[in-house]
Amino acid sequence: MMGAPGSPYTRKMRALLRYRRISYQLLLPGSPETKGLPQPKVSLLPTFFLPDEDGNEVAVTDSTPLIRRFEHEFEGRHAIPEDPVLRFLDALLEDYADEWLTKAMFHYRWYYAADIEKAGAVLPLWRSASMTDEELAPVSKMIRERQIERLWVVGSNDTTAPVIEQSYRRFLRAFDAHLQRFPYLLGNRPGSGDFGIYGQLTQLALFDPTPVAVTIGESPRVYAWVEKMEDLSGLEPGPWISRDAIPDTLGALLSEVGRVYPPFLLANARALEQGAERVETHIDGKPWTQKPFPYQAKCLRWLREAHAGLSEAERTAVDNVLSGTGCEALFQ
Repeated sequence: MMGAPGSPYTRKMRALLRYRRISYQLLLPGSPETKGLPQPKVSLLPTFFLPDEDGNEVAVTDSTPLIRRFEHEFEGRHAIPEDPVLRFLDALLEDYADEWLTKAMFHYRWYYAADIEKAGAVLPLWRSASMTDEELAPVSKMIRERQIERLWVVGSNDTTAPVIEQSYRRFLRAFDAHLQRFPYLLGNRPGSGDFGIYGQLTQLALFDPTPVAVTIGESPRVYAWVEKMEDLSGLEPGPWISRDAIPDTLGALLSEVGRVYPPFLLANARALEQGAERVETHIDGKPWTQKPFPYQAKCLRWLREAHAGLSEAERTAVDNVLSGTGCEALFQ
């Protein structure tokens, strides 16, 4: 696996591999060990080098399908619930983490001066700590400028900043309340949703100074949870919750998901269908504007396909859980 500590998706997958006790080697981008390895179609971290159907080594990215691939290829300590209802809720929470919480991660890192300064200084050193100060300075400048220019990709701007930051604070409070009932989202063992949330929080709660202060101020419990999630190789996992006993704290978390994420996904899909240059909508009663993002239209389609693939009884059970949370708008 090629990845870096500053990538929330690298941290997501590394923690999952540790929990599932799957052997891996972490290669840093640009290291001598990566020379000659196959290249992915889109350069993303982490990149896995795995055999294809013909046994040829290929570069594979995208953490969500990788988690599901590993569910089939490695036995024991699974991170996907067997119950289709819980499996669907787990996928929805993972998607929220990967596609909405990452807006908060990217926003805080490249919107505030202290965070920009730290990230610009540290991120290149994760690739090579032996760089001299003279070598580091232009690389840091290049990274800062490139990433700040990309803020529009995730929707971080002066208009959307209050929406992102208020949503992050509400998420912390809701997750704190849930952690007082259960150690993980779906009971006594971590699912893909836990690893998705953990990945984003490795940056929001542990690295970038502005959201670190927010996290500790709102929930020291969430901060502690992130540190514990780093290595669950020694955990003896317990049972999932029952679909018939979904706690109200999970309902509150889903309500936060439904408050912000479906309005964005639906508006983004409409903008792409209409060929619009900008997503223009309201989220949480406030203006939201950004450039359309095609990948997140795929996320909407995949969630709808998963929902449609449930049996009638399973779909009814899911819909009952989602009723009133705002998430049901995705499937109407």
